Amino acid sequence: MADVGASLKSGREFEFTERDFDRIRKLIYAHAGISLNESKQELVYSRLSRRLRATGLTTFGEYLKLLESGNEEEWEAFTNSLTTNLTAFFREPHHFPLLAEHLRARKGKGPISLWCSASSTGEEPYSMAITAAETFGTLTPPVTIIATDLDTHVLEKARAGVYLEERISKMNPDLIKKYFQRGTGKQEGYVRVRQELRNLITFRQVNLLAKDWPVRGPLDAIFCRNVMIYFDKSTQLDILKKFVPQLRSDGLLFAGHSESFHHAEDYFRLRGKTVYELAPKYKAQHGVDEARQRS
Repeated sequence: MADVGASLKSGREFEFTERDFDRIRKLIYAHAGISLNESKQELVYSRLSRRLRATGLTTFGEYLKLLESGNEEEWEAFTNSLTTNLTAFFREPHHFPLLAEHLRARKGKGPISLWCSASSTGEEPYSMAITAAETFGTLTPPVTIIATDLDTHVLEKARAGVYLEERISKMNPDLIKKYFQRGTGKQEGYVRVRQELRNLITFRQVNLLAKDWPVRGPLDAIFCRNVMIYFDKSTQLDILKKFVPQLRSDGLLFAGHSESFHHAEDYFRLRGKTVYELAPKYKAQHGVDEARQRS
């Protein structure tokens, strides 16, 4: 039987044992629902060793004691270190024509509310905002977007709306001209999202595991793409159940290309490629509630 306290690899700057890794897995799962498998050992060491240097600590044991003491500032840094923020403008492009179609169907029926629940550095909610502007033919469509993430660092970048030009190099040139401003002087090589689009979006920190979210429905669509892959099925189901009361009767849930919610068929039914709608029971229930509100 292997010694759970044995070092995972020799020659490292800091000793990193199986016990350290196991404690880290339990902490991040309890706090953020992120399930780390054995293949993530090197990634965890690389990212958290930076925190040891930053805090001046010399062992992972000392660092984990700091976390377990309830140090809120370090908990934030710990969580930011272990979240992955791969994103792009109009990633999974098949979703955006479907969103546009959904927005067109809502024209004239009052304000439209969208939630991007894992916004990362902002490319996804800005893609949603561009889609709304294109659909309504104006920079001020009747759409509001709440964009949330667990990682506070990426939220700061998202609020700024500033990106390297290479981040938009694959976008339609007409969209770039309409919705981005190119930097000059010291900002050459960068672009910034137009202020009108930034005005459509509110960025906030949200932990999807929290009991209460600062997000209030009814929502017309929720984008929850490429985040559920970090949760186990039980955690996924808990989050999906909490999405149900947030959506309108005809609301849509957009998932990532490698995510499947077959285990949540009591709550959501597949409508198209990685796009879900409420199960019939909830669709009917929400429809009755909405009719009462209008009467």
